[in-house]
Amino acid sequence: QLSCLVKMVTLHGIPEDLDNYPKDLLLFLSPSDYAATGSCRQYFANIGKANLGVLQRESSQRKQLLLEALACLKIPGARVSEENAEILGHLVCDLGGEYIRASGGSLVKRLSQCDSFLPDQEEAIRSVISSGNTTFGPPAAWSAFTLNELSGLIPVFDHSILQKIPK
Repeated sequence: QLSCLVKMVTLHGIPEDLDNYPKDLLLFLSPSDYAATGSCRQYFANIGKANLGVLQRESSQRKQLLLEALACLKIPGARVSEENAEILGHLVCDLGGEYIRASGGSLVKRLSQCDSFLPDQEEAIRSVISSGNTTFGPPAAWSAFTLNELSGLIPVFDHSILQKIPK
């Protein structure tokens, strides 16, 4: 339905008020379509707020969105800053394990909002959490507040992490 709606909305060119349309609609436009009305950074900031679930997790369209976002934000290598993570929004859920490891704590809180993870991502999350190099510190220093902040990641934690968390 969204794909069809995009065709209707863009029938006579790209509307200048695209930011007023539902964010999910933007998933079916390319950054070059959006470029006439704003910057690619703005486009991906809007995409980051969209419901990525309307595209299948491993779909080529969703993978392409992530690749274009990384290129737009000029992210060198695999390290994603907190500022760029904020722009990526829900797209951080598609970043591979190498990005999670290289970015360390800057992605942890945002990753806790993801619905599911691939094995590679889970392993990277456990590695970053175990290292203690996050704004939350090592698991041995966590409080109930910390667990609440990271509640989406709890299913990923293994025994070695869980046993370090104070009762």
